[in-house]
Amino acid sequence: MSIKPKPDPQFEIEFFEAVHRRCPDYVDVVGLLGGLYTKVGRIADGLKMDRKLVRLEPDNATAHYNLACSLALCKKRPDALRSLRKAVSLGYDDLDWMQQDPDLEILKADPEFRKLLRKLKPQS
Repeated sequence: MSIKPKPDPQFEIEFFEAVHRRCPDYVDVVGLLGGLYTKVGRIADGLKMDRKLVRLEPDNATAHYNLACSLALCKKRPDALRSLRKAVSLGYDDLDWMQQDPDLEILKADPEFRKLLRKLKPQS
């Protein structure tokens, strides 16, 4: 019986940071680092990577969504809402996840956030 090793986020961060130093515009690595930094509580570093990813891929709806999450975690409500609106305008439409995403907690009572959710809610 083999035991599957648990992922080591610090090892992954160090690995992808080394790749990022060699290839700073490698989109996949920038996205992975943003997620890893946020996962381990390095919110400011995650925000930096999310901003870079949006610069590298300005039409990527998910990149804008992730940027909105990082901004919300940094308590930058207006900027987070602006990024979230941009994500939706580019096609991000996972309403269920937006409603439960803990990263967006600071926005959930905001009327602009609710308005955005209503815009995505399917008409019945």
